[in-house]
Amino acid sequence: MPNPLSDPTRDSASPATIQNSNTAPASSPAKSTAATLLRTLLPALLVVALIVLWLWHKRGSFDWHSLATQLRSVSIPMVLLAIVIIYVCYWLRAMRWSVLLQSLCPASAAEVFPAQVIGFTAVGLFGRVADLARPYIIARQLNTPVTTQLAVYSVERAFDLGAAALLFSATLAFGASSLPHHEAFTRAGILSITATLLVAVFAIALRLRGDRVATLAARLLRPLSPKLAAFAEARLLDLRSGFQTLATFGEFANALALSLIMWAGVALAYLLCARAFRSAPSLAHFGIPATMLLMATGIGGSVFQLPIAGWFTQTAVLAAALHGFFDVPLESATACGAIMVLVSYLAIIPAGLIFARLRGLTLRGAARTPEQAPPLDRIDPA
Repeated sequence: MPNPLSDPTRDSASPATIQNSNTAPASSPAKSTAATLLRTLLPALLVVALIVLWLWHKRGSFDWHSLATQLRSVSIPMVLLAIVIIYVCYWLRAMRWSVLLQSLCPASAAEVFPAQVIGFTAVGLFGRVADLARPYIIARQLNTPVTTQLAVYSVERAFDLGAAALLFSATLAFGASSLPHHEAFTRAGILSITATLLVAVFAIALRLRGDRVATLAARLLRPLSPKLAAFAEARLLDLRSGFQTLATFGEFANALALSLIMWAGVALAYLLCARAFRSAPSLAHFGIPATMLLMATGIGGSVFQLPIAGWFTQTAVLAAALHGFFDVPLESATACGAIMVLVSYLAIIPAGLIFARLRGLTLRGAARTPEQAPPLDRIDPA
């Protein structure tokens, strides 16, 4: 399931020009940006190093000719169908955002769909650091406070986590018999369901008594670290504010249903990508439980996604999972991982470029970090 404005140093005739008056000193954004990049790059570089070591270990057994053969044997209609499903999932995201906005600033799915596409295009090109492009673009488009859209974003991510965890847990708990080491996966699924339910109870408590939960958390953490206690209290209050966007149980049910359908669609796209390799028996008969496990691996691998390099690291993560968990030949696993990255992360880029062009936005501007983003009232509304 990583604002939307062009670089303020560009020509002032640009439709997304930002007024430079009353801006903060240049040193502060630079320091904030450097800190953000450092926090993002260090874990990502660790992942890259591990992947490079793994590939180096496998270097003698990798057949590049076999990789090319596997890619040529892919069923193009199945891959295209998977791309269509992914686009439908982006539309479902827009529908869910519209539901979450209903009590604050009513907007149709058609109004927020372009922002979803542009935002995920920025993530595909510039990495996870551009993930906040969507709320900033929507705030500008609807002329609403950025904080309102950030609240919706936080709730959206909570629904993403809950729906994906619920589908993953249920599949492993009740349908893992076809997987190797199925007993271990079944136990993991049951534990995951339990953890998901506990998180749901916590979210409900935060929605109903968020101030008390935040105060209690701060009180428990204060003996350990006053700064940590203050940070936890502030973040919990922010999340409570986000949950206030759900005014009725009907809105909650609609958002949850859309989340489950959307993630089921993503899983179906993964399954189609695997079964598109008809010449590889281990992939042509890929099952749903295996797909859910692979999707969970892909989600984890995308947390620290780097610009451009993230395409290759994500492919390597998926290939490692296919090869290690399901004994898929390394060449077939690498080819399948590449197709999954193409469908899940890169297929949206052409549409994002088109929508950005139509709205006079630059993707470089859309990928700017929140620390660099100016207040909404300093944005040229043109």
